[in-house]
Amino acid sequence: MARTKKIKQAARFGARCGLRVRRAWLEIDVLQRQKYVCKKCGKRTVKRIGSGIWECKHCGYKFAGGCYVPSTT
Repeated sequence: MARTKKIKQAARFGARCGLRVRRAWLEIDVLQRQKYVCKKCGKRTVKRIGSGIWECKHCGYKFAGGCYVPSTT
């Protein structure tokens, strides 16, 4: 059984990629999988459905945004 204290979901890669790459991947993965606030209805239900495509599960509002986060700087 693998210890996943430091790298959480990135443990699925095992020792193949190296710790630095797995930590960088983990930061991106956590950002893209969390829920964000909808611009239209204000609820925290926006999820990523594709690369740069975001959708509010409450009101159905679909919009284009950044690849990993809904809004880019």
